[in-house]
Amino acid sequence: MGINTGKGAIFDLDGTLLDSMGVWDQVDIDFLGRRGIDVPDDYMTKVSAMQFRQIAEYTIARFDLADTPEQLMAEWDEMARVAYSTVVEAKPHAIEYLRGLKASGAKLAVATSLPPTLREPAMAHVGIDGFFDEVVSVDDVGDVSKENPDVYLLAAERLGVAPTDCTVFEDLLAGIKAAKSVGMTVWAMNDDSSDGDWAEICDVADGVLFDFADAPVAL
Repeated sequence: MGINTGKGAIFDLDGTLLDSMGVWDQVDIDFLGRRGIDVPDDYMTKVSAMQFRQIAEYTIARFDLADTPEQLMAEWDEMARVAYSTVVEAKPHAIEYLRGLKASGAKLAVATSLPPTLREPAMAHVGIDGFFDEVVSVDDVGDVSKENPDVYLLAAERLGVAPTDCTVFEDLLAGIKAAKSVGMTVWAMNDDSSDGDWAEICDVADGVLFDFADAPVAL
């Protein structure tokens, strides 16, 4: 692919490498449906950039639930694990793009909000688990969401690549803004979960993608 070596590529999972947001839509519908609650129109937007535990705490507060955050996370985990290991697929041409980056000598990392119990079976299921030098979670940088650039900075640090030599691939506006704020180049992947923010995403990101076949050949 002619990609420069000595560069770093940092990838979000949900909605970027993985076509998975429909899974969470269904989990939300089923989870709240068990409690006789319809999913509010703004719920997915509100929680999209949050850490897993933050989503649980927000959900308990918003719907006045008796569950503990641990109970909610365990229930979501159980519901999602099967889907992530059997249903979720890679975004178009993601595997081919990762293979080309890896072959070029570029260093690859994941920066995700997904816990290991979901990300590991999903990455194995779609066949991308062997491509990455580092996998970094928001849990590795404390109780912060992707509105904070720390997860991207930690990924760059672990790769041994300067932030300004890193290209981030992300679907969430909050993550795109955070990565841009520390000098990283950001390509936005279109995903249904970010439809409401797409116009602003197009303004903020360095480039936009609907398919990894159109991803940059030089980082």
